[in-house]
Amino acid sequence: MLARIESSTVMGIDALRVEVEIDISGGLPGFSIVGLPDTTVRESIKRVKSAIKNSGFEFPSKKITINLAPADIKKEGPAFDLPIALGILTASGQIDQENLLNKVTCGELSLDGSLRPIKGALSRTIGLKKSKNKVLLLPKKNIKESSIIKDVETYPISSLAEAVAFIKGEIEIRPAGIDLKKLWKKDGHYRTDFSDVKGQYHIKRGLEVAAAGHHNVLLIGPPGAGKTMLAKRIPGILSKMTMEEAVETTKIHSVTGLLSSNKALITKRPFRLPHHTISDAALSGGGVHPRPGEISLAHNGVLFLDEFPEFKRNVLEVLRQPLEEGTVTVSRISGTVTYPARFMLIAAMNPCPCGYFTHPKKECHCTPHQIQKYLSRISGPLLDRIDIHLEVPCLNYEDLIQKPNGETSTEIRKRVVSTKIIQKKRYQKGNSFWNAHLEAKEIEKFCPTDNQAKELLKIAII
Repeated sequence: MLARIESSTVMGIDALRVEVEIDISGGLPGFSIVGLPDTTVRESIKRVKSAIKNSGFEFPSKKITINLAPADIKKEGPAFDLPIALGILTASGQIDQENLLNKVTCGELSLDGSLRPIKGALSRTIGLKKSKNKVLLLPKKNIKESSIIKDVETYPISSLAEAVAFIKGEIEIRPAGIDLKKLWKKDGHYRTDFSDVKGQYHIKRGLEVAAAGHHNVLLIGPPGAGKTMLAKRIPGILSKMTMEEAVETTKIHSVTGLLSSNKALITKRPFRLPHHTISDAALSGGGVHPRPGEISLAHNGVLFLDEFPEFKRNVLEVLRQPLEEGTVTVSRISGTVTYPARFMLIAAMNPCPCGYFTHPKKECHCTPHQIQKYLSRISGPLLDRIDIHLEVPCLNYEDLIQKPNGETSTEIRKRVVSTKIIQKKRYQKGNSFWNAHLEAKEIEKFCPTDNQAKELLKIAII
């Protein structure tokens, strides 16, 4: 007997429809999967067999053939365990095919039949918005992230036995829902605040300008000047994410498995701080099965690269395309995927290898050749993509012992938000939303230069 079950797979950060076909025929008992399955999908044979038996159902001792269509797309992950198990029960006559019409199922099975959470549940839910099938069965621990999509009915399932009982109509399960307004209010607080930073008023002003226009920033200063402290407080002055930005950011974290089961939606702008030993694949994304890297995890947020020159040259050059286009394309044998990567880059570095070249009291022991070699680790084309360079000086003892009395992040954010509103009105007919993302024609239109500005540009070029 032949059975068909609707499911989905994740390609990049988007979900694609997959039809799981199960055929049970006579002959020697066997179990085979076709349709470009990876190792994890092939291993589902043993998980599904044990889960069916331990859930009190009969596993047919016949030849079982499973096809994952379309067959030209690579299938990854254990999310096909549940649809394969339901398909076997349907093909063996233990479930009626009609009961599965217009239902999409995804989930990883344990050997006892319980369901484990899967990656990319939000992407799979969004993929059903334009589909005829609007009913999705998911593991209970994935239900929070999927419930933010209102156009799809998502049902929390805890085990294979519960899924079968629900499909047969023996038990009632209510579709999940969530209060988005309450969710936005709950996650609006930042622990770090700009009022904690003593002095450095011109640096704060520079970072405020950068946040208002979404400009990339390079902080240069000796150790202890407060570069890292300043950078960690930037997300607190950025404008709040829109619903579209929050959903797209959550999709990326869901696909990589970094979204907690207790988290429904990422409402704070991400702040990523990778170590300088990171590889180019980990930064840009990739691997045998491509997955988003740090620059995509920082999408709609901040990517902070501390000790900028200590990163490998090939790793830093990976940043050039994302900074220019806002996306990163990863090509592998299994396929080519494009991830969103529109982030605000904050880089910090010392002025020399020892760090004290510009220090007013401590002496620098680096030779001019060592300083030049150190600074040349960052290529000119990459520096051209960093709009604002700020020199962060060390504070005097008198400044350090004073109580913090600067502006709070909330006060600075108000000015940043008002500036964003002006930009939104100004560029409403264009392709840009931030000053930093203006194209050549838009710069000519919105940024006319007077004679004084032209003279300044002339001096800078010559």
